Amino acid sequence: MNKILNIILGLLIVGLIGYHFYKQPKYENGEKAPQFQAELQDGSSFALSDLEGKYVLIDFWGSWCPPCRKENPGLKKLYNKFSQADFDGAEGLEIVSIGVETSEKRWKQAIAKDGLNWKYHIAQMDRFKSPIVSQYGVKEIPTKYLLNPRGEIIGVNQTADEIDLLLSRRLKKS
Repeated sequence: MNKILNIILGLLIVGLIGYHFYKQPKYENGEKAPQFQAELQDGSSFALSDLEGKYVLIDFWGSWCPPCRKENPGLKKLYNKFSQADFDGAEGLEIVSIGVETSEKRWKQAIAKDGLNWKYHIAQMDRFKSPIVSQYGVKEIPTKYLLNPRGEIIGVNQTADEIDLLLSRRLKKS
């Protein structure tokens, strides 16, 4: 009986470790963020390359995701603090919210209810099979990538406090 329990425990541990690595973001610090183009909530076209010269936080989230919604106040605080900030070698922070969704109506309601006051909102209506979500290898949300002004990843899945600290250190000294 002990032998069977040890085998089951071993398989469980291997499965959990494999699952952990499966859920990891596809890209790491130092890598160039993949470019993409999309239509914004307001119907205008957008390309990630439009934001070169700024810090960019790409936030994969969902209106149906409680942990995502819980993080939105922290993102608003970051945006309000840094969107007009004068950094060494960059002008401001932009947030690109990519909704991993099935309902455009619920997505728009969540943006309004949570007061997400930045302009870069993109809906991906086929959840995890959507083009940008697949391109970035997102398998769970929330997933975040912080990019420097050259489009290189400098942070993966950081908290709002960690992002605040990193960006505060890069503010231009007066």
